[in-house]
Amino acid sequence: MHKPLLRRRHFNCALLALIGWGFVAAAQGTSGQRVLVVGDSLSAEYGLARGTGWVALLQKQLAQEKPGVEVINASISGDTTSGGRSRLPALLQRHQPSHVVIELGGNDALRGLPMAMTQDNLLVMTKQAQAAGAKVLLLGMQMPPNYGPEMARQFEAAFAHVAKSQKAALVPFFLKGVGDDAEPLKWFQADRIHPNEAAQPRMLANVWPTLKKQLK
Repeated sequence: MHKPLLRRRHFNCALLALIGWGFVAAAQGTSGQRVLVVGDSLSAEYGLARGTGWVALLQKQLAQEKPGVEVINASISGDTTSGGRSRLPALLQRHQPSHVVIELGGNDALRGLPMAMTQDNLLVMTKQAQAAGAKVLLLGMQMPPNYGPEMARQFEAAFAHVAKSQKAALVPFFLKGVGDDAEPLKWFQADRIHPNEAAQPRMLANVWPTLKKQLK
């Protein structure tokens, strides 16, 4: 994560908010394809009006370009890769998705969780989804630079390693054009952690080209 995700003092207050709530939303379809999004507050519309987050925008995009594809948003604010790993088997069994989008890892970085654990959780989730017959798309994140360049490199490499080793699709930086914009403050809510409504189309634009290729 880049500015305005740099200031450690914002992290602690944000973490309390991140843990607050989540939601599961679905748009019914008939194509037999089902996209399951497993993420944290970045995908759970934290601080946004319902229906304005990037996953809701994805539903609208699919309705226009690939009607009949179902979208299930199983994102929970504050979730970590460990939480996603524990929740995924039941989600796979319940929804039987054809595609799984994994948007997790940012909270691992904010909480200083072991890098090896994050990578292992992402790896296991990817394998579980693929074993269930789903194509996987990983949404990569970046660590705040104040953690140091080596830690940032390792964190970014974790997503790339999992994607390459499992032949999964990867968006290298989910917040490209948002967190690394020349004037990033305009893309974030007052907490300087969560993207605002104006940022959601950019986030979708980072995901859609890769996901579209995976869909039939």
